[in-house]
Amino acid sequence: MNIVEPIRNKKHLHKVEKILLNESGNYGLRNLLICLFGTNCGLRISDILNLNVKDVKNKSYVELTEIKTGKHKKFPINDKLKPLIYEFTKDRDNDEPLFISKFGNRMERTQCYRILNEACRKAGIDYKIGTHTLRKTFGYHHYKKYKDVAILQKIFNHSSPLVTSIYIGINQDILDDSYMKFIL
Repeated sequence: MNIVEPIRNKKHLHKVEKILLNESGNYGLRNLLICLFGTNCGLRISDILNLNVKDVKNKSYVELTEIKTGKHKKFPINDKLKPLIYEFTKDRDNDEPLFISKFGNRMERTQCYRILNEACRKAGIDYKIGTHTLRKTFGYHHYKKYKDVAILQKIFNHSSPLVTSIYIGINQDILDDSYMKFIL
């Protein structure tokens, strides 16, 4: 199993977002929204790609059943996503997949992987990136802001706080910081 990293630097993240929007031709908004559903909602790529237009159009909340866990999940759509979702869905049918490939099919994980890796490469990110990077980026920055592993454990449906701590890649950061600040 390949372990991917979160995008820890917000400047790099915003650069990736800009690249996705501006350098993807007609698919810029689609690619940006895929990224933002991962980084702003903490969804797995399988759950992002399983969304239909009716799941988000004119909604304040997203409700879904996670593919991996089979658990129900409900979360509010934040103010960054709302106007982009409106623009992306305004002329779309409710029953169609939210994210469609250039061939008219529901997008696949491998296509998202290629799109994200290309954008990250252009942004100068040289560490291990994958579609799970989006979810890990959400977790990393959520933890940095709120310092609450228990909330993230619940959001991610993890079995323990230890699993969440390892998952979001902050264990070494916390250990290093504690060593640097502990002086006798």
